[in-house]
Amino acid sequence: KMTQQMRDLQLAQARKPPGPSSPNAAKRLYRNLSGKFRVNYTSFDEGSLVGRGEKEKLRKSYLFQSNAALFEAVELQDLDRVQELLKHYSPEELDLNTPNSEGLLPLDIAIMTNNAPIARALLQAGAKESPHFVSLESRSLHLSTLVREAEQRVNELMAQVVNEAPNADCSEKEKQLKAWEWRFRLYKRMKAGFEHARVPDAPSSVHLSVASSSSLQVTFWEPLSVNSAVVTKYKVEWSCCPTFSPLLGEAVIDKLKDLHFTIQGLVSGTAYHVRVSAYNMKGWGPPQASAPPFAIPSNWREYDGRAPRRRGQAEALDHLLGQVKTVHQHCICHEPCKNQPQSRKHSVSKSLKHLFHPGSKFLKTLKRGLYLTAIFYKDDNILVTHEDQIPVVEIDDTYSCLLMQDFLWFTKVSCMWDEILWLRQCVTVSQSSCSCILQTRFKMLLAISQMQGLLGIQDLGQVFFEPIKDKQGNILIVTLKEVKTNQTFESVRWVPICKLQTSRKSVSSPEEPTALDTLLISVQDKLAYHQRSSHALSPGLYLGYLKLCSAVDQIRVLVPERLPNILCHVKIRSNPNISREEWEWLQKMASVEEPVPTEPEADMSQNPLFQELQVAIKELMALVNIPLQEAKDFRLYSQEVLDFGDQVSFLLLLPPSDDVCTAPGQNNPYTPRSGFLTLPLQIFELGEER
Repeated sequence: KMTQQMRDLQLAQARKPPGPSSPNAAKRLYRNLSGKFRVNYTSFDEGSLVGRGEKEKLRKSYLFQSNAALFEAVELQDLDRVQELLKHYSPEELDLNTPNSEGLLPLDIAIMTNNAPIARALLQAGAKESPHFVSLESRSLHLSTLVREAEQRVNELMAQVVNEAPNADCSEKEKQLKAWEWRFRLYKRMKAGFEHARVPDAPSSVHLSVASSSSLQVTFWEPLSVNSAVVTKYKVEWSCCPTFSPLLGEAVIDKLKDLHFTIQGLVSGTAYHVRVSAYNMKGWGPPQASAPPFAIPSNWREYDGRAPRRRGQAEALDHLLGQVKTVHQHCICHEPCKNQPQSRKHSVSKSLKHLFHPGSKFLKTLKRGLYLTAIFYKDDNILVTHEDQIPVVEIDDTYSCLLMQDFLWFTKVSCMWDEILWLRQCVTVSQSSCSCILQTRFKMLLAISQMQGLLGIQDLGQVFFEPIKDKQGNILIVTLKEVKTNQTFESVRWVPICKLQTSRKSVSSPEEPTALDTLLISVQDKLAYHQRSSHALSPGLYLGYLKLCSAVDQIRVLVPERLPNILCHVKIRSNPNISREEWEWLQKMASVEEPVPTEPEADMSQNPLFQELQVAIKELMALVNIPLQEAKDFRLYSQEVLDFGDQVSFLLLLPPSDDVCTAPGQNNPYTPRSGFLTLPLQIFELGEER
């Protein structure tokens, strides 16, 4: 018998025996396990275990019970229990793809009882169908055998119960009879589900897009009707011929969390046709051709053969910096530092002990001058000195008005924290001119070195985009760095931010707060800015809005508070690539010198990019509070697509030429709603690089 062969195979491979044979047993088992789902097995009292062997046996026992509980939860069609098990155990721990003694997998039971929610949950967890069902005939024969043997067992037990006198053995046989009757009904339901099912319909929609000059992206959706059987995989086929003969390639997709596939290794400039078909336990359904019917791998740079803007730039800058260092390495002023290491390789836990050294030169109060403070934070705690003060060092006690150019120079230095010693020596060489600017910047480098030395840490983090000033003439430059390690530091004092703020209020003046008071009052906002400025965009093509405003000594750019390292933007689509054909269309629009269209036109209604841009422009105008009719005078920047790596790209939407940059005193009639800020352009560029 096929069933017997299955069982022999399981015994040969040392498979697990079946779980509880009745719904009541399954419920009892699940109740016993439910209290342990939220506790890893290593959290049990290890003192009660004699040794590692006993602990491993206990672990295997619980994993076996979880495997049995999964089978029973699927058979009982209990979605909540299935999801709970999948959440707290890995597929390996559940033996998700190990058949039971009947040759069935959890996914087999789910799809043959047509339980779509459980089947989808199992598929997303990586469940497979049993490999023993190599054909429709083998599956049908196996189900018929299970039904026949279960019916035979029910008849045998029923005869025994009827013929035997009431006793303990009879009571046990009655329990077995109920369990087999339940299993008999389950197998009949599975057999009926298989017999009534048909192959699935074609996928409801297949979208084809150009992913690069050598790849296409295929996105598809489930069939409108699966014909009483859950779809367990899809097949993507591609060919240069619309008849798909010959077939160039195919791929079977059985991980159904995301229904998309990227066809790699294609020839640029060649048209490819694509189709997708769905599969269930009855076989493959009819294919669905893609829309558009074909696509040509390409990239917008192929339009004029343009090379990537940043190709080789990092290498060229490193080479230039190396040349500058070579020129200065033989200077007399560099001799004392030759024996000093360029970077202190203290561990964080050891180096932070410098905070509590009695010879520390951190300041407790500010006088009239320019200062540097470094904020290190972890969760809701902040690092303080042994006197419960934020680390502060003096830059210049005679400097009462920070020039923006000096501050922007300081932010550029923050990209070279490891090179401060070398920069100090270079500025020392140039100091013969006695330039006030050079003297100020040399003092900045000295203050940075002092902060690094006292902390024992080279990397002071990211500079906050504007210094803090008070009426007493103090100016405070703030750096921010998050400590992500979970290590507990010895002799290092982490103080809750709220506690530090409370203690500071008792000694500060609410009428005229100092720069330190202002820092502590707004520290949560600054930490939030720091965290948001390191977030990355998800892959895709975006439409960005470029709006500048100028002041006497700087140009500022409008950015969203939730992502201050990126222009105001909305997502156009998930595919970041602009194909050559799409770029040609954008160039044609720009050459006509017509404004950006916001309403559909008959000859463009079939252009997917045109439709996507229409939606994106409306969404972006609403975001920045500009009436849609004003967008008719806006322009798309047609010189290039801004590529940020391989996964993110931008098209820029520009106001009319006279309104791109608002001059000092010029009114802007359309002020963005709350949730935006303006950053100095150089600060924005540095944040973008980070």
